[in-house]
Amino acid sequence: MTRPAAPPDEGTPERPGTPGRATVVGGGLAGITAALDLADAGLKVTLVESRPRLGGLAFSFARSSPAGELSVDNGQHVHLRCCTAYLTLLDRIGARGLAPLQRRLDIPVLDVGRNRPRLGRIRRTAAPVPLHLATALAAYPHLRPAERLAAARAALALRGLDPADPALDAEDFGGWLRRHGQSERSIAALWDLVGVATLNARAEDVSLALAAMVFRTGLLTAPGAADLGWARVPLGHVHDTLARRALERAGVRVRTGVRVAELSAAADGGWQPLAARGRGADAPPPADTLVLAVPQDQAAALLPPGALADPGRLSRIGTAPILNVHVVYDRTVLHRPLLAALGSPVQWVFDRTEASGLPAGAGQYLALSQSAAREEIDEPVAVLRRRYLPELARLLPAARGARVRDFFVTRERNATFAPTPGVGRLRPATHTSAPGVYLAGAWCATGWPATMESAVRSGQTAAREALARLGQPHGDAPRGSASVRPLNAKETL
Repeated sequence: MTRPAAPPDEGTPERPGTPGRATVVGGGLAGITAALDLADAGLKVTLVESRPRLGGLAFSFARSSPAGELSVDNGQHVHLRCCTAYLTLLDRIGARGLAPLQRRLDIPVLDVGRNRPRLGRIRRTAAPVPLHLATALAAYPHLRPAERLAAARAALALRGLDPADPALDAEDFGGWLRRHGQSERSIAALWDLVGVATLNARAEDVSLALAAMVFRTGLLTAPGAADLGWARVPLGHVHDTLARRALERAGVRVRTGVRVAELSAAADGGWQPLAARGRGADAPPPADTLVLAVPQDQAAALLPPGALADPGRLSRIGTAPILNVHVVYDRTVLHRPLLAALGSPVQWVFDRTEASGLPAGAGQYLALSQSAAREEIDEPVAVLRRRYLPELARLLPAARGARVRDFFVTRERNATFAPTPGVGRLRPATHTSAPGVYLAGAWCATGWPATMESAVRSGQTAAREALARLGQPHGDAPRGSASVRPLNAKETL
């Protein structure tokens, strides 16, 4: 039986001077981060994950392909230089060099919607903000000169918005763009090109507050803030293998394959997580501190009564899907690491040949990342094959004579929370009114969209607030994090 929550008592230490016991439920990036930070502070930590692996929705799996044995990421995950919390985690687990950043932002953008395909680039210089993107915008061939000028004006107006303003959360980004002189072509060729990939929704379905946060932080704060990075090895190696090693070195007990079904009051105080199979050997130990780093629907089901003033708001946070199309050709057809597309159903294409372990000489493995994919997330593979192979041939002339050795898709139907107008007021803070119970996940009120950065930030916040309640203010950065710091607008990289 669960016990009702007590009134909030943030800042009141519980058992000061006692290291305490902590259980983190959920082994995604939020849970991994919270567990590491709590263990670094001296707590006895257990991390419980229902899957047989860590990493949450950023994972890998093995596939026996006609092209050879592949290690497949469920989807293409990208981070930016401004994602300082995620970079801190990579440092902490010894994976920073496996997910390098571009020296400078450079995105090739190919438009095949016109009579003749045309290649443009979104890239930066070392000039200060906002001049670092001025050269690229002035030469961007996918917009007319008047549209480029209007885009620059809109960017300056966006820079003046405060993402923390609650009024912005109720407004949609698409409407704001149109009021600021953006044509439908500008929205598709510039704003949605970036926004769909980072927010997993098109401009008209996005909270202006979240859009302002993404574009201001990534493009309008520091010259190098939007430099792209992604793992050059399977995500499972980073978020499962290396993360597990770091957790175990920190003294965290990692329990996979155990699903927590209920919370009960522990006999000596604190909380007793109950496993789905009962109170036996599968049950995690009781804990004074409990971090629920699980999806919002699972968190709502586990929270004790009274933990949130309006627990129903968690169920009102919608989700959005991402579709990933995987193609292995018998030869190289893409001669760059990534490509963004216009005038095509294809959004972003990444070369995953080396990361997947495709044998040398066996061809090239491309991954298509298709965000905001609600209309095609359940399409049969045969339909997707007929749609995307001809499109790749349009984008990549070398693909027209290449043989397809493998074609498959991965689907994340609930990949992210939906960044719709009004979602900000639904996202909960990390602390709850239940003593010692905290929330973590990209869906919490981090100010960021549903990204790896948001997940890690939520885990950091949960640990910091838990430690403050235990009388251990989290003033110092966790071990291993000192090498990463936020950028400031005066830096050029």
